[in-house]
Amino acid sequence: MGSAEPVPRAIWTGAISFGLVNVPVGLYSATESKTIHFHQVQERTGRRIRNKRVAEGTGREVDYEDIVKGYETDDGDLIIVTPDELASVEPRRTRTIEVEDFVALDQIDPIAYDRSYYLAPDDGAKKPYALLREAMRRSERVAIARFVMRNKEHLATIRPMEGEDVLVLETMFFGDEIRSPADLEVPGKITLSDRELKIAGQLIDTLTTDFDPMAYEDTYRQRVADLVRQKAKGGEVVVAEEEERDEPRNLMKALEASLDDITAARKTRERRRELDDLSKSDLQKRAAKAKVEGRSQMSKDELVAALAEAS
Repeated sequence: MGSAEPVPRAIWTGAISFGLVNVPVGLYSATESKTIHFHQVQERTGRRIRNKRVAEGTGREVDYEDIVKGYETDDGDLIIVTPDELASVEPRRTRTIEVEDFVALDQIDPIAYDRSYYLAPDDGAKKPYALLREAMRRSERVAIARFVMRNKEHLATIRPMEGEDVLVLETMFFGDEIRSPADLEVPGKITLSDRELKIAGQLIDTLTTDFDPMAYEDTYRQRVADLVRQKAKGGEVVVAEEEERDEPRNLMKALEASLDDITAARKTRERRRELDDLSKSDLQKRAAKAKVEGRSQMSKDELVAALAEAS
């Protein structure tokens, strides 16, 4: 019998407060990084590289308890701030997510979002939790709230997750943390032909689909994992040269070529989906008819790819 899934552990507990209603909740991580991490090692010996806290100008290692924070001013002066001084101005530690406003979701630009968390109610708070969730759904509004976690004050939105029963809390950047694009050189109004706009619209239509987050895979992470496995088996890694892409000289030709390429790629994907439903023996028969070389040694996935390419 397989082991049960571990019970999620709340990283923060408290209560959502709106008006005189309190909803005791736990905060849970909604995402996890799948990035493959490497250690720094000495190439010749493979020994780990360790970082040390060293005082500038002396080369001497400093104990952690002797380290304080220093703020460098615009004039280059260093202002030393002790832990006690920092503690005196820390936000008041509360266990409340204080709802301040409700706003329309489309008024918030996604650039303001930082990290996502799930909110789940305590056993005795399921009804007020459901009430808040359904009231926001009906009003098509999301909550703007403020709370303290890990000695830092956070601005956040709370919203019902589409297609799910859970509330999602997303921490946000404060307004003055979002850089203005005013100094960037971007085009304003530019004359565009009806033909260019039509082809660009067709390109968008061809790529339009229903969003499915599981349809997008981290192909770089997969290639890194394959590379590590290959090296672990003693295999030789061939480093391919990067392909150079020609810059399109004519916007209209680039749009038309893109539309042709995407249409062909979409047909190939549809063909692969059809072939995936066939048995390996049926694929072998089709490969023989299409005169695919090396078909007898191919796996099912390789047969599907070869037949899709041949078609």
